[in-house]
Amino acid sequence: MRNGRTILRVIVGLLFAGHGLQKLAGWFGGHGLDATGEAFEGMGLTPGRKHAQAAGLSETVGGTLLALGALTPVASSMITVTMAVAIDRVHAKNGPWVTEGGFEYNLVLIAVALALAAEGPGPFSIDEKLGIETSGPAAALAALALGVGGAAAVSRLGVMSDQRA
Repeated sequence: MRNGRTILRVIVGLLFAGHGLQKLAGWFGGHGLDATGEAFEGMGLTPGRKHAQAAGLSETVGGTLLALGALTPVASSMITVTMAVAIDRVHAKNGPWVTEGGFEYNLVLIAVALALAAEGPGPFSIDEKLGIETSGPAAALAALALGVGGAAAVSRLGVMSDQRA
C-alpha cells in the first residue's frame, strides 16, 4: 500500500494546487482573485478578496506540500481548513449528497488528507527522504484540530466582518 499512498497524495495534491491557482490566477478555467473574491463576499466572507486569497494560498501551498509529501500533517490541515469552510459556508445546508450541492465530496477530501496524515505520505516523499516523517493518530488528530479550528476562526471572522460593514 506504500505506493498507493504516493499515488493518492500526488493526484489529490496536484488537483488541490490547481484548484487554488484557479482562485489566485484564473488558471485552469478558474475565475481569478477578483471574481472569486466577489463570490466569497456573497458567502458572507468579507473582505471577499482577502478570504479568496487566503483560500487560494491554502489550497495551492497545501496541495503542493501534499503532492511532494512534505510536512504532510501541515498540508492535511491546510486542505481540511478550506474544505471545512466550504462545507460550513456553502454545502452543509444542502445535505450530504453532491447531486444536491451537498458536502460529500468535501468530506471525502478531508478524509483523504487526514488518512495521509495518519498513515504517512509513502515512498518518494520529502518527509521520508529527510527523515522527518510524522504520522499516526496524533498527527491526524492535530491536522483535524488545526483544520476545523482554522475553519471556525475563518467563519467567525467572516461573520464579524459582516457585522462591522
